[in-house]
Amino acid sequence: MAFRPRRDVPLFQRNLYVAQTQILLAVVAAALMMIVGDNTARAFAIFAAVSLVRFRTNIRDPKEITVLLISLALGLSTGVGRLDLGLALCFFSVVLLRLLEYNEPEKVFRPMELTIKTKNPDSTQNVLKNVFEKFKLESEVRELEPPDEKSAIGSIVYFVNLRLNLSTDYLNDLIMSADHNFIEGIQWSQKKSGSSIYQ
Repeated sequence: MAFRPRRDVPLFQRNLYVAQTQILLAVVAAALMMIVGDNTARAFAIFAAVSLVRFRTNIRDPKEITVLLISLALGLSTGVGRLDLGLALCFFSVVLLRLLEYNEPEKVFRPMELTIKTKNPDSTQNVLKNVFEKFKLESEVRELEPPDEKSAIGSIVYFVNLRLNLSTDYLNDLIMSADHNFIEGIQWSQKKSGSSIYQ
C-alpha cells in the first residue's frame, strides 16, 4: 500500500519518507497491541506516554517520529517484562530500516526551480533537455522569455525534481560547460510542495 504507484501525475511522485513511515507505523502498532494484550491499565499507560511526546522542531523526515515511537515501544516492552518482544522488535526494526533506507538518496528528490539567463534560449533548452535526460530528471518548462529589442538576454524557468545525490554545483558546471557561449547566469531555488503527501 505504501509504495502503490501514481502514474496520473508523473511530475509529482509519492513522498518516499511518508511511504517508509506508513510501513514502520504498522510495525509499531502491532508491537504496541502485543504489549497491551488484554490489560486495560497498560493501554491507558501507553496512551499517556504517547501523549507526552511533543515536537518543537520541524522534522523533515516523518520516519524519525516513528522511530521515536518504536523506541517508546521498546521501553514499554522491557518495562512490562516482555524482553523477548523488545529484542524481536528491535532486531526487526533495524533490519527494516536498513532495507527502507538502502537506496534513499537516489529515490528522494527536492522540488527545485531552475532559472537560466541566456542569449540563445533554443540552444540552452537543448542543452538542458540533454542534461535532464542523462540523469533521468523529471522537468517541466514554467516560463520562457526570448531576447527582444529591450533586452539581449532571455530567460528559461524549469521546475525540476532533483535527487538528493545530485548537487546543483555539479549540474551548474555541466550546463555552463555545454553552453558557455550563451548562458549568462544560473539560479536554483527550492520550492515547497503543494501537499504533505508529495515531496
